[in-house]
Amino acid sequence: QVQLVESGGGLVQAGGSLRLSCAASGRTLSSYLMGWFRQAPRKEREFVGTITWSAGTTFYADSVKGRFTISRDNAKTTVYLQMNSLKPEDTAVYYCAAGPTYGLGPVSRPARYDYWGQGTQVTVSS
Repeated sequence: QVQLVESGGGLVQAGGSLRLSCAASGRTLSSYLMGWFRQAPRKEREFVGTITWSAGTTFYADSVKGRFTISRDNAKTTVYLQMNSLKPEDTAVYYCAAGPTYGLGPVSRPARYDYWGQGTQVTVSS
């Protein structure tokens, strides 16, 4: 079992920055892939990016590439999502998720992940 708790959401103006945190606890995390997703009202959950605990390898959706950065702190077992140059269309509830590094299916699919946090709201005003 893995527990995930997100924090750091809030209201920011377009062009601003926010850093989200995802504190993880439970099973040995080195074998897990950590993902960030977001969901806007009346839209499907959308892939943002991933990072592997072991190697720190990252992968991003095209919509956030160059603006968002995912990192992890092994000592704190925390994953971060640094969001820069925010746009109103980035407004959503952001979720972190954990799944096996060598699981089945694309890392961009929610079904790849077994554990989810409760989400944190990010609102970008124009």
